[in-house]
Order: sequence, then structure tokens, then C-alpha cells
Amino acid sequence: MIYLGADHGGFELREKIKKWLPEWNYKYQDMGNEKLEEGDDYPAFAFRVAEQVADDERDGKEAFGILICRSAVGMVIAANKIHGARAAAVYNKKMAVKSREHNNSNIIALSGDNLTEDEAKKILKIWLTTPFSAEDRHRRRVEQIKEFERLTGN
Repeated sequence: MIYLGADHGGFELREKIKKWLPEWNYKYQDMGNEKLEEGDDYPAFAFRVAEQVADDERDGKEAFGILICRSAVGMVIAANKIHGARAAAVYNKKMAVKSREHNNSNIIALSGDNLTEDEAKKILKIWLTTPFSAEDRHRRRVEQIKEFERLTGN
């Protein structure tokens, strides 16, 4: 399952993503905002998506999140407060690959202001189809993050 969240700055791009995902045979759930509302606050949507992704992973289900705001940065800051979220702000195809292969990101954040529709579509498709690397060093590093979360409750 893919969970989507966007504030006013990402609303338009999220509506386009909702058309692309079924074309690519992905199921999604929209976590809001349901309508374009200038002045809404991105943390609410980031928390909803990140909590759902983390909960599904803890239940052994594969889950991903897509967050969109003006810069992608605020969404990533908020999402990464949730235990189990590994959100990455991605601005190009190379970052899409590395964030999945090396960091096993489970949430991508896209910029509604800084990406064209075509760029966002290519980046998202690459991110969704790139698996986590089986290399020991990448697995070890992601496990260090998970262990820190377990020990600290963060």
C-alpha cells in the first residue's frame, strides 16, 4: 500500500500522482488534505502518512509513503519524528535510486514548487521500482538506525 499526504503546496502534484499510481498498478490511500486549503499545516499530513507506513511495516506489510509540500524538507523533518519512518527529500533520479538502494527509504517527499510534472513522475517511478540493496554495509547502517530507535524510543 502507498499512503499519500500533501498540504496546499503539494496538493496539485498529489492529484496527478493519484492518476499515475493506478496506471502503474499501485494501490494507494489518500491521507489528506482532502481539499485545497491555503494555510493548512504539513506536519499533520506527514505524521499521518509516516505513522501508517511504520505501523504497516511493524505488522509485516510492505508500505510506502509519498509526501508533497512546497520544498519537501518540512515533510521529511516531520515524518522522520515517527519511529520506523525513513523519509527522504528527493529532487532528482540519482537521489531516488540512492535513497532506496542505500537507505531503504520508505517515504519519499517531493517538492511541489521545484519539480516539473515530468521530473516528479520520473523520480517517483524510479523510487517505487528501486529495491533496497542487499549489500551488507547498507543493511548494517539501516539496522543501526532501527536499533537506535528501539533503544531510545525515538
